[in-house]
Amino acid sequence: MLISYSVVFFSAIVWQQVNSATITSSGYAPQFSPIFPNLKTPTGVVTSYNPGPYDISATLSTEPLTGFPEPWAAPPTNSAEVLAAYNSIDWSKVPNAPVRKQNPDGSWVVKSDGATDPYCWWSSTNCRTPKASYLPPDIYTCPNKGDWGLNHDDGPFNRYTDSNAAIENPYAEPVLYNFLATHNAHSSLFYIGSNVANYPAAAKRGLNDGHHLCVHTWSHPPLTTQTNSQIVAEFYWTLKAIKAATGVTSKCFRPPQGDVDDRVRAIAWQMGMRNILWDADTNDWAMPAPGGGSLSPKVVDSYFQGWINAYNSGKDTAGHIVLQHELNSATVNMSMFWLPKIQNVFNVVPALACNGITQPYWETNFVYPITNPVNPPATYTVTATTTKAETTTSADSSAPSNANCLPGSFGYGFGDGYGGYCCKTEQDCLDNCLGGACTGPTNPVATGTPVNTIRTSTITTAKPGTTTTKKTTTTKSNTIKPTPSAGSCIAGSSGKKLGDGKIGYCCTTSDDCLDVCRGTACDV
Repeated sequence: MLISYSVVFFSAIVWQQVNSATITSSGYAPQFSPIFPNLKTPTGVVTSYNPGPYDISATLSTEPLTGFPEPWAAPPTNSAEVLAAYNSIDWSKVPNAPVRKQNPDGSWVVKSDGATDPYCWWSSTNCRTPKASYLPPDIYTCPNKGDWGLNHDDGPFNRYTDSNAAIENPYAEPVLYNFLATHNAHSSLFYIGSNVANYPAAAKRGLNDGHHLCVHTWSHPPLTTQTNSQIVAEFYWTLKAIKAATGVTSKCFRPPQGDVDDRVRAIAWQMGMRNILWDADTNDWAMPAPGGGSLSPKVVDSYFQGWINAYNSGKDTAGHIVLQHELNSATVNMSMFWLPKIQNVFNVVPALACNGITQPYWETNFVYPITNPVNPPATYTVTATTTKAETTTSADSSAPSNANCLPGSFGYGFGDGYGGYCCKTEQDCLDNCLGGACTGPTNPVATGTPVNTIRTSTITTAKPGTTTTKKTTTTKSNTIKPTPSAGSCIAGSSGKKLGDGKIGYCCTTSDDCLDVCRGTACDV
């Protein structure tokens, strides 16, 4: 159902043909960049790549776009706009692959097309090189050793209005984008059209902060289960929503669940987009949170630590695109917790950047770098230059209203919170932060007398030559972290940094373990 719809002269609606109407010199089928009818030029967005500084202080509007299909419902296929896009495709260059079917549990009715896999169906064989010669291979990894291609699916993370709001909204955008800005990190973002239409201001922030914006369909269906017209509609309305919000037309897409074959690839390619997959998966989407599952966060932690250990030990000599999500509080927490750690080991760049892609849109005035700046511009904007003492305690006013958590760690960001302590992100905990409370080990030592810790940080303002020094006085528990005695761990791993320590082996850092180092013993 359309929220609103404006009638225009649809006979004039065409798709701009970018290349000649023949096979291109590369041997690939021609592509078309869409022209969307009746779109106003968006405001509040950059018109070329923005290297910074980024404003992380602004409050985002929650005003939605109008004139778009019902969010999260299958978009209409019979509108004049979609029909114009459909009729611009050369269907002789779209393989006649079957429309797939799934059982109620999500399993495939037919699991394979046979050993020859004639349509390069990723869900069956992980095929990433199309059998159709006029389609380019999928991008799925970083070609250079040590590159970590940062990317996030399912955004922009919208605010909730139901019973999940209290827990989820503290992690809705721009929380992740602010975190990335303060850590000199950029990501390739794969947006769901419904989320963009509901929260266009977040998409603007994504563009303004120097991230790549790509397509992840309107309603997130497995694309091989859709008819040709349904695939066109899923792509068209998402492309249009991103264009309406930000002014850019994406040249990149990712199929939900990675479900793609040459039929889907051919439609996407002719609509101007190349397929971007991954070669390592955090499975973060499956953690307990809205839209998630029941996977323990410790399992996801073990994946990250395993990748770090493999690289540090020399076992991993490749680059990777590692799938992550901005789906809910759990995935955003996980991303923020591990980003500083992977930055200490890998060269973290956007997934498109590690593949040398500098122009991710049809608008050629956007030219992105393929490396992170060595001396990035300030990412904070400060409205006044002052020196201010701030006092925070365990009863921080911004703490989540969770009567079931213990004071003593919230907001410190030191990673010292035991199981049950109040928290805002994983950086407050020894393990993970879920629902405003730390998970993981409980405190085996009594809390001592509170002490004051002075921290001083310098923030460069947007105005050149001006700095603000903030002195923060934090009242925190003088908690003694446990250190196992020599007899409480098995000798044979500590200090080696080979990543070979099994559970119970001595360790000094997680580089000594197959999983993680807790205290001085390897753990899971």
